[in-house]
Amino acid sequence: MDVLLSICAFLLALLGIAGCIVPALPGTLLSYAGLLCAYFTSYSQMSAAALWIWLAVCIAVSVADYILPAWMTRRFGGSRAGSIGATVGVFVGFFFLPPIGIILGPFLGAVVGELLNDRNDRAKAFRVGVGSFLSFIVGTGVKLIASIGILVHVIADTFPAVKDWFTTTFIQ
Repeated sequence: MDVLLSICAFLLALLGIAGCIVPALPGTLLSYAGLLCAYFTSYSQMSAAALWIWLAVCIAVSVADYILPAWMTRRFGGSRAGSIGATVGVFVGFFFLPPIGIILGPFLGAVVGELLNDRNDRAKAFRVGVGSFLSFIVGTGVKLIASIGILVHVIADTFPAVKDWFTTTFIQ
């Protein structure tokens, strides 16, 4: 059972990293599931505190990923309409054009929101859209950092036992 849990831990952690980039996969959640698999092996040295800390990091990163488009829109001079447009764009893009929509959704939503607020200032609407796009880049980066950190933790926790199993099974 430990071997299966270790394999699942590695695969889920790697899939979590991919999920940070591919919008249809919940990256940090998959990485955390991998961490849980590693924790439940009989040889795990991971503490319960580490699980709680990583859970808090995953929740914070996931929440920030949804809040960042509206916040960055405001930081780039956008109005409330631009912030709402960026937030709506995240969800509309995710459900209607999954691979590209999650990237373009916040940008287009912020631009449309700003143009609805003030049709005459297209430069500002574009600038606000760029701010919203940058929020996607920052959010993806933060999710990648968290997921890579979890992968490192999984490797550090399971590597000695996996190495021993591999040498006893295949090299005798």
